[in-house]
Amino acid sequence: MKKTLILTTIFTLLLLSGCGSKGYDEGTYTGSALDNYGGQENTATATITVDSNGKITDVYLDTTYTKDGVETTKKTLGTDYGMYGNAYGSQVGEWYEQVEALEQNVIDNQGLDGIKLDSDGYTDTVSGCTIKIDALYNALKDALERAKK
Repeated sequence: MKKTLILTTIFTLLLLSGCGSKGYDEGTYTGSALDNYGGQENTATATITVDSNGKITDVYLDTTYTKDGVETTKKTLGTDYGMYGNAYGSQVGEWYEQVEALEQNVIDNQGLDGIKLDSDGYTDTVSGCTIKIDALYNALKDALERAKK
């Protein structure tokens, strides 16, 4: 009984101390990828923050976008991007809301391991995210590669 308790305690301490992390270096890392969705050539960007224990603590995703001749980003547009409940047919949420679900998924899973893309660049493995994410995925992959020890 004592051996089991001791081993459980040691294992818990190792997990809490960051041992077994994915091996990311502390810092802020940015990645990018080309996004050709909707006939526009845009840039998807990912910024991740890793703490001193090698844990991803923050993820920020966005994509450049031109609307009415003005260069901006999809997150900056917020509800003005106009994806929810219109011709795009999204009944899940606006673009930025779906991206927030993706960001949280990366933090919760400490990487991309649980995210699978279909041949068209969509995923059904992130609850609340039904948008095409292949460019965001590649930008995240780029940032995570930079963060690896």
